[in-house]
Amino acid sequence: MRQGKERHPAMTTTEQADLLDLMLGLRQRREPYAVATVVETQGSASAKPGSKALIGHDGRMLAGWVGGGCAESAVRQTALDCMQEGEPKVIELDLDDEVLGTGMPCGGSMRVYVEPVLPRPTLWILGHGRAAECLCRFGATLGFRVVVNDTPAPDPEKFPDAAELIGDDYEYERLTPAAGDWVVIATQHKGDHISAVRALRSPVGYIALIASRKRSGLVLDFLREQGFTAEELARVRAPAGLDLGAKTPEEIALSVVSEIVMLRRGASGRPMREVASGQVAPRRERAEAPAREPAEAG
Repeated sequence: MRQGKERHPAMTTTEQADLLDLMLGLRQRREPYAVATVVETQGSASAKPGSKALIGHDGRMLAGWVGGGCAESAVRQTALDCMQEGEPKVIELDLDDEVLGTGMPCGGSMRVYVEPVLPRPTLWILGHGRAAECLCRFGATLGFRVVVNDTPAPDPEKFPDAAELIGDDYEYERLTPAAGDWVVIATQHKGDHISAVRALRSPVGYIALIASRKRSGLVLDFLREQGFTAEELARVRAPAGLDLGAKTPEEIALSVVSEIVMLRRGASGRPMREVASGQVAPRRERAEAPAREPAEAG
């Protein structure tokens, strides 16, 4: 250690509790964040193995400490990258190189593990019936946070896997999906045009309409009359789902959730034997969520 170099102590029990409280608050607000942990140090690095920091979705250091100006900016940028990509990273910080390293010659080096913690995407199911019930079960099994919105009120016994049930929302004012969420309209023609308007005015990228081709056309015509552009209407999948030849409500739900998985993972939807044989081009960039979600907040 260099003369006069102050080494930051390990986190106290109180600091650890404060960090956990902040993480819990972020989880309840469904805000993404990242946790940075020093896993190894050499030389005169000021942090100690086990030092932690909590970084918010905007890159701000919310709590903890993994080094001063030598390391903080690099860790914050890595945290932003991890939250964007949904993948953890281990970064090597050279604290001796003022130009090519982390910004100032602190001395030594350290390795930091940065892990993103992302809220689970929400699957919004509007309506009732067997298809909606199956969608709720499939969605929960696949790790979605499922919200069911129906009027006058969803039956809790029919949606036991839902994280939230919304009733008496005739104008769909409580339909507030985020960009990374998914919306499925299964209202059986009752209010589907109203809920579609509400969904299109949100940042959500996927809106599925379970309806006949004729009804789907009528809803799309209505949305055009409301002034939505062709680009905005492209977010509406109507009729929804993949071509599985689905006939029963259970099969229809399967075709819709299969489309969601395909888009979420950036896949082709083609038979796996064609993909394995090279007949299908490599998969596209993921549409929404990372293929690997190492840590998710409910």
